[in-house]
Amino acid sequence: MADIIKEILKFMPSNVVSDAAFEGANIVLYTKDKKFFLDNKGEIRKVVNEFKKRIELRPDPSITMDMEKAKEAIVNLLPEEANIGNVLFAPQRSLVTIEAEKPGLAIGKQGALLREIREKTLWVPLIKRTPALKSNLIENIRAVLYQHSDYRRKFLDKVGHRIYDGWIREKKSEWIRMTWLGGARQVGRSCLFLQTPESRVILDCGINVAGEGSEAFPMLDVPEFNINELDAVIVTHSHLDHSGFVPYLFKFGYRGPVYCTLPTRDVMSLLVLDYVKIMKSENKDPPYDIDDIKEMVKHTISLDYEEVTDITPDVRLTLYNSGHILGSAMAHLHIGNGLHNLLYTGDLKFGKTSLLEQAHTHFPRLETLVTEGTYGGKANVMPPTRDQDELLKEIIKTTVKRKGKILMPVLGSGRAQEIMVMIEEMVRNNELEEIPVYIDGMVWDVTAIHTAYPEFLNKNIRKLIFHKDQNPFLSPIFKQVGSKKERMEIVEYKGPCVILATSGMMVGGPSVEYLKYLADNPKNSLVFSCFLAEGSLGKRIQRGLKELVTQIGQKQEVTPIKMEVHKIEITGHSDRKQLMNFVFKCDPKPKKVVVMHGENSRILDLASSVHKLGRIETVAPRNLETIRVK
Repeated sequence: MADIIKEILKFMPSNVVSDAAFEGANIVLYTKDKKFFLDNKGEIRKVVNEFKKRIELRPDPSITMDMEKAKEAIVNLLPEEANIGNVLFAPQRSLVTIEAEKPGLAIGKQGALLREIREKTLWVPLIKRTPALKSNLIENIRAVLYQHSDYRRKFLDKVGHRIYDGWIREKKSEWIRMTWLGGARQVGRSCLFLQTPESRVILDCGINVAGEGSEAFPMLDVPEFNINELDAVIVTHSHLDHSGFVPYLFKFGYRGPVYCTLPTRDVMSLLVLDYVKIMKSENKDPPYDIDDIKEMVKHTISLDYEEVTDITPDVRLTLYNSGHILGSAMAHLHIGNGLHNLLYTGDLKFGKTSLLEQAHTHFPRLETLVTEGTYGGKANVMPPTRDQDELLKEIIKTTVKRKGKILMPVLGSGRAQEIMVMIEEMVRNNELEEIPVYIDGMVWDVTAIHTAYPEFLNKNIRKLIFHKDQNPFLSPIFKQVGSKKERMEIVEYKGPCVILATSGMMVGGPSVEYLKYLADNPKNSLVFSCFLAEGSLGKRIQRGLKELVTQIGQKQEVTPIKMEVHKIEITGHSDRKQLMNFVFKCDPKPKKVVVMHGENSRILDLASSVHKLGRIETVAPRNLETIRVK
């Protein structure tokens, strides 16, 4: 494969290709021949069929229209009703990204308008949906990528050379090993290190937000891990316990690819920025800074669900929907030439929710399954989702009736948006009076990202988002909180309201600020709806903590906790029953199941049950343990 571009060029008409480059596993051919660019008469399709690789033809940057003129031409060509927003050029790659509120109108019937743009400007147009809610973060990420367009082209070409230029390590034997650098028999700091004869890959690299000191971070100081030999990082989803330590790798010199979905890239960036901000506000030194986060963004390669791509010479990656949060994915790795097939689930939900479809279960091949076991214990059978929704509705109605406030600490992504959809539906159906729902912390920004990627949501929500007047996230009941002053106004507000605030475990964040002022009023309610880690303030309150102690300078302030405390048993994770169903519905059936990401007893419980019921080999590794799977 080392000379794949040379071989491809042999199939092309002479003198039409001016340049050729890799974009990761994809191959891009550039041409100065305008006629060939606009109509290659099936030549590219023939080469794709021959080499079974994704090959794209683009105009050479030297023949594209001047950017200002091209922008003007694009705006004139597209209908006003499409509501065109930003038009961003990547000159080194001859790409132009056009943001539109109605992408269908910008594409035109059977892509007619895209063809017109190509013919008129000689740029390759990409249409992106403008978020229904303005997202500064998405705009900033796109700006970073386009500011570094030249660097991106060189970086993607370098990734392609790593994939295609052959083996750099001596192939001694066929073996595959996994080492747990975090997330084994615990929830937090998920980090799985995969080694093959040729490749070194990290699957997730998170932090334990409830951990102290070295317990908070993955154990990257093991002898077998060398950051200079790392080929790729795969992030299954954006929660900090899976993505929060990725920028640290860039701080220490990693400059390879990070693979994930587009929503994961955006929400992950938001969460790590917030993490740095919170640590600084608490006078703590964050493990990395904003420049390291920018490097992470510059090196991210986004994939769609079920898009197959090579990431090293002997590893092929496909991401599948895991049903956990927006853009969450399971990583299927095809290792070697059919040597082994591994599925790493990250966090999964094997049940449809009000936002997402359930986790995918059909794969081309599967020998080893690495699954989470957060709720894998025999007692971890959740009540029906409908019952818990009704319980939440009842808590809200009862608290509103007594003129109290409902504080819901939430994770930025996932449950918060489901609660928003639920409350909006209650108000729309006149089950609840129209009360303000205050959105604090990063929840608003994450919600904006949800409106930018409706294709990652289930059919019902997708349909509503496509119709602006029915988009649940645009309801006037939702109010964004932007400052401490506004926070105090909400606390002093006399009427009932709902407050959705991060962090979900009450480990810092605005939820703790609200608690200080709302805790001593029995009219108010505190509702937990996400996983509460051992040691977190949320877990201690759930277990009956009666007083909140706050350090103000040299003084300690004690606030009695008199508000009603509730725990709603709804989660973006699978419960015991769903986990068992997922394992046995995987097609094909795995030969080995490895269980991680959960408390010790729950992990062992799930592994034992899978072994007994399915006669499948199971393993429940500890941190720093290495397992050979082939």
